[in-house]
Amino acid sequence: MEQKNYSVLFSVPVIVAALGYFVDIYDLLLFSIVRRDSLLSLGIAESELLATGEYLLRIQMTGLLVGGLIWGIMGDKLGRLSVLFGSILLYSLANIANGFVTSLDQYAWLRFIAGIGLAGELGAGVTLVSEILPANLRGYGTTIIATVGLMGAVVGNFLSKMFEWQISYFIGGGLGLLLLIARVSVFESGMFLKSKEKKVQRGNFFQFFTKRDRFLKFMGCIFIGLPIWYAIGILITFSPEFAKELNIEGTIGAGDAVMFSYIGLAVGDMASGVSSQIVGSRKKVLKIFMLLTLAFIFYYLFNPVKSSGFFYFACFCLGVGIGYWALFVTIAAEQFGTNLRSTAATTVPNFIRGTVVPLTLGFKYLRAEFGIIYGALIVGVLTIIIAFIALQLIDETYGRDLNFEEID
Repeated sequence: MEQKNYSVLFSVPVIVAALGYFVDIYDLLLFSIVRRDSLLSLGIAESELLATGEYLLRIQMTGLLVGGLIWGIMGDKLGRLSVLFGSILLYSLANIANGFVTSLDQYAWLRFIAGIGLAGELGAGVTLVSEILPANLRGYGTTIIATVGLMGAVVGNFLSKMFEWQISYFIGGGLGLLLLIARVSVFESGMFLKSKEKKVQRGNFFQFFTKRDRFLKFMGCIFIGLPIWYAIGILITFSPEFAKELNIEGTIGAGDAVMFSYIGLAVGDMASGVSSQIVGSRKKVLKIFMLLTLAFIFYYLFNPVKSSGFFYFACFCLGVGIGYWALFVTIAAEQFGTNLRSTAATTVPNFIRGTVVPLTLGFKYLRAEFGIIYGALIVGVLTIIIAFIALQLIDETYGRDLNFEEID
């Protein structure tokens, strides 16, 4: 009989995972929010802000790519809690140090280190909660994590307006260190502890490549998220430059664009997560949100109304469209056995974050050929096509029993 006790959704592991993702998103998006102010204070010329911002974003996302491998493997070998403690300690200290940078090189190194730390939070949290909650409530639990977590971008934007950019980094690092205290009361996943007693390989990343079906599922999980980080990494991060090209009235702040898009993301995540529970399907809901994303890309790039209010509304709509982030990570966790689950749930979102590197490089090339608007459009449409192809490679996982291992 399915468990109907919804109080488990507000258990300590779910609440602490949600707060952890809140701090994670605050710190992850803070660079996009304070990009212009921080770079100008370091002496970067106005004309170089876009190129330098792309460079630092690539550095940060490369750190996420590396960290995804480290923390994912560690989560399956040593436990979910080891990642939750280690990752937040690393990125908290890196962000505090970020407030003291005086050169671009220092900024780059610390964004790389922070990226490594930030890579572990979401995957470990989703893995832990997915294994603790009953199958019929799993989607609600991960939806709560994402919805609460995404508000970190909103808080980051408000604080960036109240304080200097250095203080914003200090606050993010301080919040992370405070969260370590709350983590003491979180218990380890029972599924992991049982799996640990069995004689199976745990956290072997290369197992994703030993079977064709497993490899295709792994790649499918990664590429269904491609439109999400195209929208965040290009359209939202560089919204001031797009607004200028689109002749939007008034001054568009990257922090406000991030805030409105992440409010939309929270709305979308809530809608997609709840819808997948009601419909009883992950994949059907993904198709709907991918089509919404495509529509909102066109709206963002070709909105005929030139007021700042409508531009921010376009950012909100874009966030709603890509609001299948929680569903995307949940699917990655549900595809694979307990001995590879943390590796999958941690590497998949960070590999897709890492695609910001080739996406921004492709955008850089295409905007030189076709201009910033049509260059962005080409990249965006390609991400949607790839995501739809990838969707065919993954399993429908709604209600799946997760108590199994991957065996070669």
